[in-house]
Amino acid sequence: MSPPRPVALITGASHRVGRAIALELASRGCDLILHARHTATLAETHAAAESLGARCTRLAANLDDPALAEQLAADALAASPRLDILIHNASSYSATPLSSLAAEHALAHFRVNALAPLLLSRSLAPALAASSMPGGGAIVALTDIHALGRPRRDFAPYAMSKAALAQMVESLARDLAPRVRVNAVAPGVVAFPSSGPEASTDLQAAYLARVPLARAGTPADAAKAVAFLALDAHYTTGTTLRLDGGRWLA
Repeated sequence: MSPPRPVALITGASHRVGRAIALELASRGCDLILHARHTATLAETHAAAESLGARCTRLAANLDDPALAEQLAADALAASPRLDILIHNASSYSATPLSSLAAEHALAHFRVNALAPLLLSRSLAPALAASSMPGGGAIVALTDIHALGRPRRDFAPYAMSKAALAQMVESLARDLAPRVRVNAVAPGVVAFPSSGPEASTDLQAAYLARVPLARAGTPADAAKAVAFLALDAHYTTGTTLRLDGGRWLA
């Protein structure tokens, strides 16, 4: 009798890195609970994952609201009492120059990037601890190398919130051991924004000039790193895998 298919909840699964993670896990034999702010935006991810053999459920929640983050956990358990993998991918990302910083905008970064993952992890920890996967249940968070000691100008609230998420990973690795492994992937650039200042080819060239591998990564690169930590790294917890083409060194 074959073992049950692992079930993974992926936040922010509608596009870019979240979509790539969903398709990678589907290709690795996982069933999926896909989250976005609006379920309609998940249609393409859902269809593509199903074409790879995954059974999918779509859930909506605005993670800027702590109550809705906790409701997402309840909805996920109602959709699938079994849960093996939790991927914290949803993110609030924007530049916030200090001269125009507003408290509410800064707090929004913390609610989405740090508090929501903490609340989801707390609520879903018992289900993850019951996982029969080799190595137990798994949590993987997407942090950022620029929140780990490589700060950029004008991104203080975002970087602070992602630094808090990185500390959550280390704290929960201790709190949830030995039944749940908790790790992170910290990308540099795996997909440049398609609009805004960072869509500038000059800015991108200047960034890549400091990357030893001389190119940006891809969402697929991030997805494979996440899948490794979730499915294969049975003796790894509390670790952050830098996915930056060597940018950390330059």
